[in-house]
Amino acid sequence: MENVWFALGLTLLAGLATGVGSAIAFFAKRTNYRFLSVATGFSAGVMLYVSFVEIFVKGLDSLTARYGNYAGHWLNSASFFGGMLLIGLIDNLIPAPKNPHEIHSEEETAPLHNPSAHIPPPWETSAAAIKQSGSADTNNPEIGRRKLMRMGMFTALAIAIHNFPEGLATFLAALQNPALGVAIAMAIAMHNIPEGISVSVPIFYATGNRKKAFIYSLLSGLAEPVGAGIAYVAIRSFVGDNTAAIPPQVMGILFGGVAGIMVYISLDELLPTSRAYGKGHDSLLGLVAGMFVMALSLLLMK
Repeated sequence: MENVWFALGLTLLAGLATGVGSAIAFFAKRTNYRFLSVATGFSAGVMLYVSFVEIFVKGLDSLTARYGNYAGHWLNSASFFGGMLLIGLIDNLIPAPKNPHEIHSEEETAPLHNPSAHIPPPWETSAAAIKQSGSADTNNPEIGRRKLMRMGMFTALAIAIHNFPEGLATFLAALQNPALGVAIAMAIAMHNIPEGISVSVPIFYATGNRKKAFIYSLLSGLAEPVGAGIAYVAIRSFVGDNTAAIPPQVMGILFGGVAGIMVYISLDELLPTSRAYGKGHDSLLGLVAGMFVMALSLLLMK
């Protein structure tokens, strides 16, 4: 049971990184986009390497031990692509304009930490609404404010939906191997930092309230431990025994699915975000560094 609480704690820390992103947007004098590029590239490198070298292989070992070499390979591959299908379906439910990995420019984030900064379009309508609150004129500015608030809430919801399978990945890895769980939690945490910014920007412009924007950003990340907890209870209810352990063959299927989820996240979200934030070979530098650090960590754990 101690391992379960440790795994949930790691998942919670990874999820709370959305709050770190929000704090960076509000308190840092400038957003270091090169750092975000290298960090998200690093996160992709960690996820890709650990998915193919460690998690996929662990799933295969468990399944071949239970079902034999032929059936085990088929089940592992099916689990891998099943994980990709699951996260792909979740991603498809999120409308493109509300994508949680939208890049916000320096001009857009400047007013969050500097009240005297110029408010760029399309946020001007919302700013006017905040200044005119209580006045008789509630035409376009109020509509703009509501649209921005809705955008912020949809973004927070989109991130929360994304974070359910990410929380499960962190939790299962930590449950099987605490050191591996720490590495994945760090990668997911770096992945969550830009998401925190994406929630904060529209909610701040809609409300003019930094505290409210920060709280919504933080809450969106809490979907990770909640998702992990729900998944664990569901798995234990259907296939668990009277101990806290999940049967090896079930862990094998889950590990194959987790590997697919992490590969999809890396290719569809992290690498494009890294390329958008960076210049030159920043994202490649982060990717290779993430792979190298993960490889070195796994070697030292042997």
